[in-house]
Amino acid sequence: MFKVIQRSMGPASLSLLTFKVYAAPKKDSPPKNSVKVDELSLYSVPEGQSKYVEEARSQLEESISQLRHYCEPYTTWCQETYSQTKPKMQSLVQWGLDSYDYLQNAPPGFFPRLGVIGFAGLIGLLLARGSKIKKLVYPPGFMGLAASLYYPQQAIVFAQVSGERLYDWGLRGYIVIEDLWKENFQKPGNVKNSPGTK
Repeated sequence: MFKVIQRSMGPASLSLLTFKVYAAPKKDSPPKNSVKVDELSLYSVPEGQSKYVEEARSQLEESISQLRHYCEPYTTWCQETYSQTKPKMQSLVQWGLDSYDYLQNAPPGFFPRLGVIGFAGLIGLLLARGSKIKKLVYPPGFMGLAASLYYPQQAIVFAQVSGERLYDWGLRGYIVIEDLWKENFQKPGNVKNSPGTK
């Protein structure tokens, strides 16, 4: 039994060894020409002359095309108007949501103050009967006066900003009137001779 194990161990241990074998081409063999895929008969494609021909438009397609060309200026105008008004509408919606949230969680005493300001506007409207100018001036004036009693800091800021705007508008109006005066009344032909000249 020991001899059987020795004899089987020898070939088994040789089978664990690895050898590298390199193959070299024969020098006498002629080089083989490679065949392209197109040259195989299996992949041959018959050559044919193909030409794209566009189908003639039907009457319905012509009508739709004319309608699209007719409506194109209006659709572009609508798209431009939408792109211009979309940010304004989004800001308006956001302002409405913010106002709604503020009114839902209003600070204490807000609604009585709002009532007094609204009542002051109604008094201004009652006192302005008979004159359209008074109707434009009295209600906002009374409401502004009542609001300034409750919110003095905001009233001061508003008065400063509106005062600056009124000053700018007055200055612009003065410049326009001065330019009109110079153009119409101080032309060289309109200047009269002074009493000492002949």
